[in-house]
Amino acid sequence: MDAAAIIRPDRLWSAQEVLARPSPVPTAAGIYGWYFEEAPYEGLAAGQLLYVGIAPRYMANRVSTQNLRKRVRYHYRGNAAGSTLRLTLGCLIGLELRRVGSGKRMTFGKAGEVTLSQWMAANARVCWLEHNEPWTMESELISRLDLPLNLDQNRRNAFHGSLKELRTQARQRARELPISA
Repeated sequence: MDAAAIIRPDRLWSAQEVLARPSPVPTAAGIYGWYFEEAPYEGLAAGQLLYVGIAPRYMANRVSTQNLRKRVRYHYRGNAAGSTLRLTLGCLIGLELRRVGSGKRMTFGKAGEVTLSQWMAANARVCWLEHNEPWTMESELISRLDLPLNLDQNRRNAFHGSLKELRTQARQRARELPISA
């Protein structure tokens, strides 16, 4: 496994660069890594790899239709219901999670998602590596590295319990609040 492009990237890309047209992010399968100029939470290190993700995602009965470009761009401009990274970051920076629509989906609401997108544009930087079966590399990286923002496959991480509890509390509070418009 040659994960140097994720662990020691030659270049990190900003939201402005990733969201530009044409986008530099390939429409291929692969793994991506997130670094932050300002740490999203006290005790987490700025400037270090804090999260890895993959596209497409391998599931028991199929492989998702995502690619690196779709996934990375979604993390920068999507919402917490479709991005575990956005859910985590929003909780860490203190945004209020709310039920939206029919009440089954949870996001930070329109204003909160805009705030999160602005925070990410200022602080989040991403790199990627094309890989035909990125789920194999993701598992290895999570087992080898200190990736505090990854929850899946990462119970051994010292931040896992705190992050899981923070997200659980945010969801519980959202269930107690009225559905947001």
